[in-house]
Amino acid sequence: MRTNLEFRAATFLAEESDDGVQGEIIARYLADRLPDHGFTVDGVSAEDWGWRVSLQNAAFPLWIGCGHYQEFPDGVLCFIEPSRPFVRRWFKKIATGERVEDLAKAVEAIVRVSGRATDIRWWTQEENVRG
Repeated sequence: MRTNLEFRAATFLAEESDDGVQGEIIARYLADRLPDHGFTVDGVSAEDWGWRVSLQNAAFPLWIGCGHYQEFPDGVLCFIEPSRPFVRRWFKKIATGERVEDLAKAVEAIVRVSGRATDIRWWTQEENVRG
């Protein structure tokens, strides 16, 4: 499952506030455009690791995290949760793959169309742990 999107975006990050928490510009940019891809945004909120875009999804909680990717000075990481193909809810096993992939396609399309991102690359949590 594609869940972690890294890219470089100096022009996005140049707009970041100086409060030390990166990702707000990216999170708000995604939140403004996700409705055009069929997703309803519940809100954008600050977290200790970056910013969270919460989405309406009846079957399971669905959200995107956005923050600085420290591999590069202008690096951004957007990650989708849940990051596993199934979640458990009320003793049921619920498949997440199709909805998460739809969201991954939307996020990638928004980032690519922006014209402000380079070196766009997907990876999974498992690849990061192994690699």
